[in-house]
Amino acid sequence: MPTVTDLHKRPLRDLRLSVTDRCNFRCVYCMPKEVFGAKFHFLPKHDLLTFDELTRTVRIFSQLGVKKVRITGGEPLLRQDLDVLIRQLSEVPGIEDIAMTTNGYFLDRRRAMLLRQAGLKRVTISLDALTDEVFKAVNDVGVPVGKILSAIDAAIFAGLGPVKVNMVVKRDVNDQQIIPMARHFRHSGVVLRFIEYMDVGNTNGWRLDDVVPASEILTILQQEWPLEPLAPNHPGEVARRFRYQDGGGEIGIIASVTQPFCHHCSRIRLSPEGRLYTCLFGSEGFDLRHLLREERWDDAQIENALQLLWQRRTDQYSLLRSQATSSAPKVEMSHIGG
Repeated sequence: MPTVTDLHKRPLRDLRLSVTDRCNFRCVYCMPKEVFGAKFHFLPKHDLLTFDELTRTVRIFSQLGVKKVRITGGEPLLRQDLDVLIRQLSEVPGIEDIAMTTNGYFLDRRRAMLLRQAGLKRVTISLDALTDEVFKAVNDVGVPVGKILSAIDAAIFAGLGPVKVNMVVKRDVNDQQIIPMARHFRHSGVVLRFIEYMDVGNTNGWRLDDVVPASEILTILQQEWPLEPLAPNHPGEVARRFRYQDGGGEIGIIASVTQPFCHHCSRIRLSPEGRLYTCLFGSEGFDLRHLLREERWDDAQIENALQLLWQRRTDQYSLLRSQATSSAPKVEMSHIGG
């Protein structure tokens, strides 16, 4: 089948499946407690796409060129029997890579092995600091660093690698942790990735002044260790890759704010209740669940609808970002993953 491209000639390659809008953390840059508190109404179970509906979706997208699937949330490991879904997805022809992003809280050796055996290939774990004081302030539920370091060890043990660790850097919150984090993961085989604090959603109080630019992060690191750039692993890779010249391993920097990568974006995102977003900063999703649950829509008809959705895609939010766009309504990151 010919490659499906959007109006900017970008191919469709990556599908991100958010399997739940719930999370056990209340990270200040994602799900601030004052918004996502005890009275917040999360999606009821019957609104979530079933595993069969998710598998059908992936099967249809594979016909349009999707080769990589990433499981996200919320916190995806809050979804019961996630290994069952991963096993189903691993059997879809054309899907070459299944990965997951998690906060790591529920990932121990047993569960990591279960997911690996089901077909999960890689895992990315979020960790924003190495000191308990800073990390607890960021996750805002008192989870200690050791809990997440154990999850990283479990992922390595299970062979879910190369394991990646994502650190969202926010000025005057955890920017002093850049060097300690890098020092900890050097020579470990883990790829640490620094992410500029983004204006995703409408609840995290984003300000440009809180962003630590990629150039500043790189300068901080190079004052300690010489780095040299690496070529991307594949077209559309979001992280700029670098390696330590002394052989200490690899890092990545994701600079959605100061160095947008819209030109090569090949990702589409599905929310837990079945709305498709062609951009992380989208405001209105396409109602796929309606098509999946209407008997009159067969796979070929849904495939045609999704192809048309992508072919009409024009999204370039990060390239066009301004004070006006940053305050425009956007779907929450906790709802569709990063």
